Amino acid sequence: MFSTRKNRAERTASQAWEYLSTAMATAGEGAKEAGKHTADTATGTATRISRKASRKSRKLADKAGERVSYVTDEAWHRANAAANALAGRKPARPWGLIFGIGLIGVALGWAAASTARAAVERQAENEELELAETAIVVTPTYDET
Repeated sequence: MFSTRKNRAERTASQAWEYLSTAMATAGEGAKEAGKHTADTATGTATRISRKASRKSRKLADKAGERVSYVTDEAWHRANAAANALAGRKPARPWGLIFGIGLIGVALGWAAASTARAAVERQAENEELELAETAIVVTPTYDET
């Protein structure tokens, strides 16, 4: 009774070992093929990515150059403003900003006036219609007496 259990356990272990070794061998061959395919794909992808990176870096360098130019201009303006402040000169009035805000105010005023005029006209029309609906028409008669 004990020997059949041991033989059955050994058989089961032997089968499990065979399945495991077959699976490992198959996986190894699959991994080898996948590795070759991956290497080929990686080579092509690396070439494309390097080209793309080159273009991207060129664009980023251009943007960085533009930003450096902007920062340089800003620093120049600030330095001049500081020098003028130390010399006691007041900064110039921002006439462009004042003019722009004035134009915006004129446009908003015109829009408000147009809306108010249209509202008054609508109200007058409504009152006229209401008056016409409630009016009593009296026709005079001429009696000859």
